[in-house]
Amino acid sequence: MGTADSKLNFRKAVIQLTTKTQPVEATDDAFWDQFWADSATSVQDVFALVPAAEIRAVREESPSNLATLCYKAVEKLVQGSESGCHSEKEKQIVLNCCRLLTRVLPYIFEDPDWRGFFWSTVPGAGQEGGEEDENARPLAESLLLAIADLLFCPDFTVQSHRKSAVDSAEDIHSLDSCEYIWEAGVGFAHSPQPNYTHDLNRTELLKLLLTCFSEAMYLSPSPDCNSANPWVQFFCSTENRHALPLFTSLLNIVCAYDPVGYGIPYNHLLFSDYREPLVEEAAQVLIVTLDYDSATSSSPTVDGTTTGTAMDDADPPGPENLFVNYLSRIHREEDFQFILKGVARLLSNPLLQTYLPNSAKKIQFHQELLVLFWKLCDFNKKFLFFVLKSSDVLDILVPILFFLNDARADQSRVGLMHIGVFILLLLSGERNFGVRLNKPYSVRVPMDIPVFTGTHADLLIVVFHKIITSGHQRLQPLFDCLLTIIVNVSPYLKSLSMVAANKLLHLLEAFSTTWFLFSAVQNHHLVFFLLEVFNNIIQYQFDGNSNLVYAIIRKRSVFHQLANLPTDMPSIHKALQRRRKTPETLSRTNSQEGVSMEGSCPAAPAEPGTLKTSLVATPGIDKLTEKSQVSEDGTMRSLEPEASRSPAESSSPARKSEGEQWNGEPGQACREQQQSPTASAGGQWSPTPDWVLSWKSKLPLQTIMRLLQVLVPQVEKICIDKGLTDESEILKFLQHGTLVGLLPVPHPILIRKYQANSGTAMWFRTYMWGVIYLRNVDPPVWYDTDVKLFEIQRV
Repeated sequence: MGTADSKLNFRKAVIQLTTKTQPVEATDDAFWDQFWADSATSVQDVFALVPAAEIRAVREESPSNLATLCYKAVEKLVQGSESGCHSEKEKQIVLNCCRLLTRVLPYIFEDPDWRGFFWSTVPGAGQEGGEEDENARPLAESLLLAIADLLFCPDFTVQSHRKSAVDSAEDIHSLDSCEYIWEAGVGFAHSPQPNYTHDLNRTELLKLLLTCFSEAMYLSPSPDCNSANPWVQFFCSTENRHALPLFTSLLNIVCAYDPVGYGIPYNHLLFSDYREPLVEEAAQVLIVTLDYDSATSSSPTVDGTTTGTAMDDADPPGPENLFVNYLSRIHREEDFQFILKGVARLLSNPLLQTYLPNSAKKIQFHQELLVLFWKLCDFNKKFLFFVLKSSDVLDILVPILFFLNDARADQSRVGLMHIGVFILLLLSGERNFGVRLNKPYSVRVPMDIPVFTGTHADLLIVVFHKIITSGHQRLQPLFDCLLTIIVNVSPYLKSLSMVAANKLLHLLEAFSTTWFLFSAVQNHHLVFFLLEVFNNIIQYQFDGNSNLVYAIIRKRSVFHQLANLPTDMPSIHKALQRRRKTPETLSRTNSQEGVSMEGSCPAAPAEPGTLKTSLVATPGIDKLTEKSQVSEDGTMRSLEPEASRSPAESSSPARKSEGEQWNGEPGQACREQQQSPTASAGGQWSPTPDWVLSWKSKLPLQTIMRLLQVLVPQVEKICIDKGLTDESEILKFLQHGTLVGLLPVPHPILIRKYQANSGTAMWFRTYMWGVIYLRNVDPPVWYDTDVKLFEIQRV
């Protein structure tokens, strides 16, 4: 009965607040205490008992009452943080205020007139004499500092170090929170005893903190990425004395989490895992605090005196965001190992196969982990090099390829596809990544791809081929990125399998058809990328790649057709007419699809009615990357942007992430909007003989044509002389063949390295908040509020 009465009283208080037309005095404690002192409501109860319509009604009709409610709730949190929350009643008041503010804040943010309220020092619109002293903090700062204090409050969110009850009243302000870091890991060796209640309290406080940061959701996406989130900016500044222990706690709690636990089958069905909600919340808060645009930052100085031994004090000062600063200064190998192992373990969790179906707990926050991994590599180059130093990088690669393959048909997961590809683009810019791909692939994660025997490079190519040929229509903007990744690693691939070699030739065959080449202004770029892949492998890894050489010989007609591509207007017109009559698709024909892996499920589209969030456009590949030339000693030097533009990249427009139509026809979407010198009178682009000649003359076919010129007669002669019909004999001949001195002089290896820019920074912000919006459904913190950063759509 007590709980029911409590909910009833709370609901009565809400009704009183919404029906009162006169301002309620801030001094009327009897009224305000109804919201937090007398009730024991869960966060779900608060969301049910405080309807959205009533919050908006108070905001419009009794603004002073809403202002006072927020002010009083913050005041209670500040009191709790100063007193140390020693009594159960104090703890309950703090939690109730937390839940109430989590419910109300999104409705403050959605109204532009209210957005500045928390940054004012006037405690309540309904109060007389609201003048504060000059040192008064804005309400937002008081709230954030109180949350930070409460996250290290002994016997509330951390274990008290005091032994006796007499000593238990620890002074919250003299407490060194670095001794209370939540989990062992980076810069902290002691692993505190798990405490169910503390984890729940931390989760509630972090949810409120995330809600504070979510003001970003209510601002339209802007190309000006310097508009920092004031909530995050203050929380990650030197004003927050708990910045270091909190950053370390969040990072360690995520990377130390092991959902499998002690390995007992079905343990997640027997015991509730109170740690997982905390880890999810910690991961979300962490990636939001690290939302910092490294492309436009000037890296001002920062006071880094408290960074401890885990941070690199020798490094130059970093940005004013302390969380980014601390992340960039981690340098110990054991810390890198801890982070990498933790992220890899969690990313691999959904892939775990056991003899007992569903016996292992499956986590759902892999998108947050991918954003975190991106931030780690982006802000800490030492971490990136550590990842690539050993085969451990493959423990990240395989889960990413699994997610890409699994999500390729699901429109609601287009953002997941993008971030997975962005991470692989970043990694592929480093030589070590290409070298690591030569490790044999033996893990055999069940994926809906053909069975093959080969390396991780084969896995990458087979999955990319599957995405291009059977992904949904909105993935076309990623084709350039997918092929750029293969180009970057191609000089280091020692031996492609026959399956992977055939996949590459099938892509070239599809992309080099005249109807495809002439249907959009940039479609020929894809052919340039594939030719560059073949040239790199022939010139730098010929000896071990007899499978690819054989596939090129078998498909030699494709190269001859490219060399003899028609450039006259009637032929161009005829190719486009043929396409309109019988739209051809990137089908599986002649791609030797083969049997899929045992235990795999086909990639499924989203369930009807699935919610998804929109994304801003991503920059074109020429904006996403910059060219670097690999010197003979293995070092890289950047090339001048003008000189480095290949025909495959010049005048490449940014492609849209949303709203493109595929309909089985690569490039159709881009046709509609391209403006170029060959635009027709109506503004719609159309191909001309001059345009075709401008890039046809630059097709890098010399190396492949020379290879065909030398090897085709030899292979044909052997087949005739020995009466060969068996592939294995021809492959054996090619394995022992050589083209030394017969090929053109090898071209320098060119790597397209990812470069940070404001376009991708905005994309990451939109994607990250979209993920957080969709993942927070219990309670639905932002559901049905007027979000501006992205659109909510139903698939």
